[in-house]
Amino acid sequence: MLKFLLLVNKQGQIRLSQYYTDVSKEEKFILEGQLIRKCLLKGENQCPFIEFNNYKIVFRRYASLYFIMGLENSNTNELSYYELIHFIVETLDKYFENVCELDIMFNLDKAHIIIEEIIMCGRIAETNKSNIMQYMSLLEKASQSNDDINSMIMSVKK
Repeated sequence: MLKFLLLVNKQGQIRLSQYYTDVSKEEKFILEGQLIRKCLLKGENQCPFIEFNNYKIVFRRYASLYFIMGLENSNTNELSYYELIHFIVETLDKYFENVCELDIMFNLDKAHIIIEEIIMCGRIAETNKSNIMQYMSLLEKASQSNDDINSMIMSVKK
């Protein structure tokens, strides 16, 4: 089971974090600091799996972002989560059309929604990009119609 997901840039700044278990702020601060340093120091050709505290860590670098997953330390298949990172990147790439760090920073809510469609409560929920894109399209249409209704209300009030 997945415990957390971090998206971190090359400078070690967290761009997105999602925790699927309760972790105190102090624990998060210590965990993130130590873990990010370990992942950033790993070379391109080194193993992307780390045993860290009570977690199995799987990480993968895409352009300027590191995707870091913390898994429970049991009989978890690390390769499946390694491929899950690739799937998340492909899905974000499809939605944002060549995703970059700035897309995630300026559309953090949408990035969270996409990731929440893929991973729910620490378990893989959706692995079909078309279903996720369809859901995002419906959200955009609902948001746009809501904006249209709000603008009509404002024009009537004037």
